Amino acid sequence: MAGHKVVHAALKGPSVIKEIGLGIALGLVCGGMWKTMQWEGQRKARTFYDLLEKGEISITSQE
Repeated sequence: MAGHKVVHAALKGPSVIKEIGLGIALGLVCGGMWKTMQWEGQRKARTFYDLLEKGEISITSQE
C-alpha cells in the first residue's frame, strides 16, 4: 500500500527584505506627516509675525 503524504506548510520566520521595506514605508509616511505638521506650524507663526509687523494685531499683557 502506498501511503499518502500530507503536505504541511512549514512555519517560516519573518522575511528580512519585507521587514526592511515595511519599515522604510512606515518611516516615510510618519516622516511626511511630521513634516507637514512642522510646515503648518511654521506657516502659522510666519502669518502671526507678518500681521504683527503690519500693525493689524497687537500684543498687550494683562495687568
